[in-house]
Amino acid sequence: MTNEEKPKQKMGFTIIKNDPTDGHKGFGIGSLSLENVSPVIIDVEEGTASVEIGAMHARSDVERGIKFTTNRADSEGGKSYWLVWVTIDHKEDGPYYAGVTACEMVVNREKRRGYKILADHVNKMDKSMKRHIIVEHMDAPSKKVLASFLKELNPELWERSAAQLRQDLFVE
Repeated sequence: MTNEEKPKQKMGFTIIKNDPTDGHKGFGIGSLSLENVSPVIIDVEEGTASVEIGAMHARSDVERGIKFTTNRADSEGGKSYWLVWVTIDHKEDGPYYAGVTACEMVVNREKRRGYKILADHVNKMDKSMKRHIIVEHMDAPSKKVLASFLKELNPELWERSAAQLRQDLFVE
């Protein structure tokens, strides 16, 4: 086969270094990668939080099939969500939640429309990767959901994290 006959290789770009599912069906699903940033989606109405690896590429279950705009009116009457970027890093005494940043999202399934500012989502992911904690703009019930989720997911990581994280989420 000559060079002209070979199919062109697609240049891929993957943000996730090690997918926690790593080919295993069921094992590792819902866990945070210890080497990267992981997206956590909080359903404000339900008061639930879950790791949604698909959100790395705007393909979470919440986002799938929705046309997003920067106009809130397009998704009026929809459900509110927070997309939280959680970055785990290591220090001498072990891994910890190093960066935690939250982005707003509204989804109206009936209209198949949603509200989010993509630039904000990208910038907040970057801030999380740079070890920033930006959660003060979240509503109080969602902060409690996030704090409980992070604490229950791994109490050791929670305890080793910066006091600012616990303070900003109203938990000590």
